[in-house]
Amino acid sequence: MRKQLLKLSAIAATGLFVSACGSPESGMTQCTMEPKENWLDQEQFQSSLKEQGYEINEFKVTDGNCYEIYGFNQNKQKVEIYFNPVDGSIVKQETE
Repeated sequence: MRKQLLKLSAIAATGLFVSACGSPESGMTQCTMEPKENWLDQEQFQSSLKEQGYEINEFKVTDGNCYEIYGFNQNKQKVEIYFNPVDGSIVKQETE
């Protein structure tokens, strides 16, 4: 019985992880399921990033409900960053 509960817990945890992050096959990063009325204003969010030293070459909203930027960070490194549009936290970041 205990082994079955552990197995079910592991399966449930895996399912939650995949649904929160997007499936590995899709390659999609999932940032939020919150309705858009709860999201940060796009222009204000971009302004705050620029004040922090980011240079934004491209800004878009992804299918995974993320704010995504392509540009440069404060250290002039090329970046691709996915942000949670509700709280502005970084969900995924790639730096060159």
